Amino acid sequence: MNRQAQAAVLFLVGGALLHAGATDLYLRYVKAGLRPMLLVSGAVLVVTALMTVWLDRRRAGGNATHDEAAPPNQTPAAPDNAPPPPPASAAPGDRPSPTKVEPADPRAAPPPPKEPHAHREPRVAWLLLLPLFALILVAPPALGSYSAVRSGTALQPPYGYASLPPGDPLRLSVVDYATRAIYDHGRTLAGRRVQVTGFVALDGDGTPYLVRMALNCCAADAQPVKIALTGRVPPVLEPDTWLRVTGVYTARRTRDPVNDGPIPYLEVTAAQPVPTPADPYDESWNQ
Repeated sequence: MNRQAQAAVLFLVGGALLHAGATDLYLRYVKAGLRPMLLVSGAVLVVTALMTVWLDRRRAGGNATHDEAAPPNQTPAAPDNAPPPPPASAAPGDRPSPTKVEPADPRAAPPPPKEPHAHREPRVAWLLLLPLFALILVAPPALGSYSAVRSGTALQPPYGYASLPPGDPLRLSVVDYATRAIYDHGRTLAGRRVQVTGFVALDGDGTPYLVRMALNCCAADAQPVKIALTGRVPPVLEPDTWLRVTGVYTARRTRDPVNDGPIPYLEVTAAQPVPTPADPYDESWNQ
């Protein structure tokens, strides 16, 4: 891969990052707060690629000008310590008299260095195309039920509880409801209808969960937070279906079969399918 090809790869990767950052595509990989850094990274790659092409063209133009200004090839002059040629009047077969060779002057300038051998660029540089293909050709969906049922709940005790706003039903995130139900024992939820949105995941024994993947930085560290559903649960549930569930707090709880973490229940009074949100991850626990 020569420098021109490297510049092309940098330009394409930078353009893909700018495209992802300018749309909601980036939300499948990183949290929303990293959008400015993603855009800056893409812009830096694009500028680097353009500067690489410009510098190469400038260097190539300078070399061409230098070659045009160079004098035509001339017969190289004999070195100072070379023996003189035999006289023109010498007869054929006459042996020239030995000539004393003077030692080289140590103060003389050293011979010009040899041109360095051109090394090929490492082929591993072509791996820069992999993220490009991943962004353009294989844009995966957000993590869903497959990851949720194979990972234990990541519910953690909160630092505190914000005051709940008025409203009926009260809209809460999966993380907010689960932490209040488990660690606050539902004191702030008693007597109120709540509305929670998440995707469906079915345990090995068919237990339905309402799940949201919570992340700290990017999709690589996403972990599920689960709410078990009881009450008027729809009779047919498809994994990865997004539901808006309305219900009330119940003190019932269970344990996650993967890591034995606590999972609260929600008494469902109504449920309806909703489209997949633009940001499918929950970032509320690290804000």
